[in-house]
Amino acid sequence: MTNVSDIKDEPGQPPALTSLSLAEAAQETKSKEQSITPFDVSGGFDEHGKPKAIDYDKLVDTFGSQRIDKPLLERFEKVTGHKPHRMLRRGLVFSHRDLNLILDKYEKGIPFYLYTGRGPSSDSMHVGHTIPFEFTKYLQDVFDVPLVIMLTDDEKFFHSPKLSLKDVYKFTILNAMDIIAVGFDMKKTFIFADTAFVDGGFAAAFNNNVREMGKRTTINQIRGTFGFNDSNNIAEFNFPAMQSATAFATSFPFIFGHDAKKVAKVPCLIPCAIDQDPYFRQCRDNAPKMGLLKPAIIHAVFLPSLRGSESKMSASDADSSIFLSDTDNQIKKKIGKAFSGGQDTAELHREIGGRTAVDVPFQYLTFFLEDDEELERIRVAYEKGEMQSGEMKMACTKELQAYVRGFRERRKAVTEEVRMEFMRPRQLVFKGMPSENEQQETREKRIKILEQELERLRTGDLSA
Repeated sequence: MTNVSDIKDEPGQPPALTSLSLAEAAQETKSKEQSITPFDVSGGFDEHGKPKAIDYDKLVDTFGSQRIDKPLLERFEKVTGHKPHRMLRRGLVFSHRDLNLILDKYEKGIPFYLYTGRGPSSDSMHVGHTIPFEFTKYLQDVFDVPLVIMLTDDEKFFHSPKLSLKDVYKFTILNAMDIIAVGFDMKKTFIFADTAFVDGGFAAAFNNNVREMGKRTTINQIRGTFGFNDSNNIAEFNFPAMQSATAFATSFPFIFGHDAKKVAKVPCLIPCAIDQDPYFRQCRDNAPKMGLLKPAIIHAVFLPSLRGSESKMSASDADSSIFLSDTDNQIKKKIGKAFSGGQDTAELHREIGGRTAVDVPFQYLTFFLEDDEELERIRVAYEKGEMQSGEMKMACTKELQAYVRGFRERRKAVTEEVRMEFMRPRQLVFKGMPSENEQQETREKRIKILEQELERLRTGDLSA
């Protein structure tokens, strides 16, 4: 039988990692190619210096992923028995690597797990951050599988000169509570922060996978994939090995068990925004060398900035974003200033109609409005000029206010005790979980280790 690890990234295999650069230098003219990396998202500029919208078709070709097409969606619905999420139906989750193989496994009753994450860079997440988490919750509910959420506080500290460890720790705690408010099942979800987890007593297997991945990753690969140069610090070069380790079930024996050969066969599906793909191309390149499965990936588009589709919503730019902490009035004001695809005058708009392809309020409705028929009615009315820009913004405002209001209500129920339980290393409940005997053995081993550590502390023997 062919393993996922043995399957090459064909068709459409990406360029060799040593030659793939996502940080292309600007040309002599004003034009500039789009740049999509974990650290920079821009649609680029045309020859006149005008910003361009992000070209997702070009990204699929450049990254060597595959489009999620109608046959794959039909198979998804047939295998799961569930209607595809609105983001799948509308092409907002648009690209994948090996999603078909995950469906194969699921169809055969072979368990897998989900992995997603967040780099905590602000005390409040914005609505764009909730997109991959809401979609991940849908996948968890549909497949009834465990989920691991990684909060990369160390990455934000390494990459952001102005952030201190104290800053990112505060953001981590607050962001974890925001993520929990999306509605994840506590019994099936483990959330961890890198800085706390790797220094704790449950990360030995995780750290070993970091070392194994790091040994197989060259400086040239990192330079080529991320566009790093001599000005980047050494911690940034090492971090991709950390983000990769979460994609292997063997990193979490307290969840999947201690039978390394058995656990190594548990596949991973990673829902993420397309800018995270560079990390996982590298992970997939090296996983077979470690005797582990390549993670499967499913990509989402970015929620556009309030200013337009040339860039994504950013937590570092308050005027480009709608935060989950914004009031109804703040949301109304921000949507009122959002880039519109309407015409310069009401008369001209009625004559030739609006442009939904660039209209930010309409784009937001495609993300958040569940009703397909209502969305189509709005699209047709706007493009025919029967709906004015002000009416489009009102419809968008109403939808976003309801979305954020619902989040605020759920957020109130997330106490510090709830957060701590989500972030406590523990056995999750899922089909195919380790047997009760294996769980008991794990607990006894853990107790023995803790007793030995306690004895060393009592005797003052800190040599071990």
